[in-house]
Amino acid sequence: MTAEAPAAFAEAVDVDSRAAWGRLGITLLLSTIGGVGMWSVVVALPAIQAEFGVDRGEASLPYTLAMLGFGVSGIVIGRLVDRFGIVRPVAVAILALGLGYIAAGSAGSLWQFALAHGVLIGVGSAATFGPLIADISHWFERRRGIAVAICASGNYFAGTIWPPVVQHLIAVEGWRATHIGIGCFCIATMLPLVLGLRGKAPARERAAHGGAGTTRALGITPRMLQALLAVAGVACCTAMSMPQVHIVAYCGDLGYGVARGAEMLSLMLGFGIVSRIASGGIADRLGGLATLLLGSALQGVALLLYLGFNGLTSLYVISALFGLFQGGIVPSYAIITREYFPPEEAGARVGIVLMATLIGMALGGWMSGAIFDLTGSYRAAFANGVLWNLLNGSIVLWLMLRRRHLAQA
Repeated sequence: MTAEAPAAFAEAVDVDSRAAWGRLGITLLLSTIGGVGMWSVVVALPAIQAEFGVDRGEASLPYTLAMLGFGVSGIVIGRLVDRFGIVRPVAVAILALGLGYIAAGSAGSLWQFALAHGVLIGVGSAATFGPLIADISHWFERRRGIAVAICASGNYFAGTIWPPVVQHLIAVEGWRATHIGIGCFCIATMLPLVLGLRGKAPARERAAHGGAGTTRALGITPRMLQALLAVAGVACCTAMSMPQVHIVAYCGDLGYGVARGAEMLSLMLGFGIVSRIASGGIADRLGGLATLLLGSALQGVALLLYLGFNGLTSLYVISALFGLFQGGIVPSYAIITREYFPPEEAGARVGIVLMATLIGMALGGWMSGAIFDLTGSYRAAFANGVLWNLLNGSIVLWLMLRRRHLAQA
């Protein structure tokens, strides 16, 4: 017993340690800077539509391709991180991100602009989300939910900081100079930061949780659980994308101006940070499934509020509530994945689930624009989001009820 105690103590300081929290700080900075790839195109949408003379659905195409590139690249980079560690794959992705913004700023057509987002910017931003979440999950045990939520909040810090900055720069310098400047800034700041992520994850985490087959608690195969989580991810984020992608254009259509829409997006994502961190604490106590179901139910309430109110003040309030209600949804998928799958598969498994959420964002972003073009109003698009949200909640509720039934059997 005395021989085992020092070893146990040595292992305990590896996870949830001061070094782990320092690493979390670096990942948060990387995610915040690299997250520009998800939000700059939302703010630039009206300028791009005017520049290339296209309708709202076509102008949403760069966002859709960026999300698809983000999602597919998250799986590929996740596999590379599982095999080679975090530093080299992320460093290459950072270069792609910077070059993508430079290419976007030089684009001569909508398709060139869209491909720069899908092939380069989406790839670069992907490395600063799912792979970083998977990596940091290995460094925490007791506070894994909080750590994952904080890391995932970098995406929302980006959504809070970048939209007003990008809106101001586009108004002052134009959208081309703004994109080129963002590319140079990302390369100059992010490459030095990624060097701080050198080092291997604690061995204890893999030894303690390396066993497969935890999906037996749900009575389904790992493949089936992965598929259900993917469908749920598509559904919830198709609903989520309606306000996030189109709030700027929506405010412009209502006569409030795109600057007010950018402020609402920033407010929405700022409250999303609070929600994400709070959801991490909830997940540490209740688990990922319960946290996901709570977020899904509250997101549905916020979407219904958008259907009922469109005054300027009410839109500010509802945008804040939307951020507060749905911010914990996406990190919950990563936590569920870590609860039910082996840690050595974390990079790829988390990447697959997050890809599904991004497909939902891409699908919803395009679909909402297409519905607007057909109907001349966003009302039907909000209703469409409510229906997709119901599908997500139904899947998560079924998984929870199945787990409870098997536990009581």
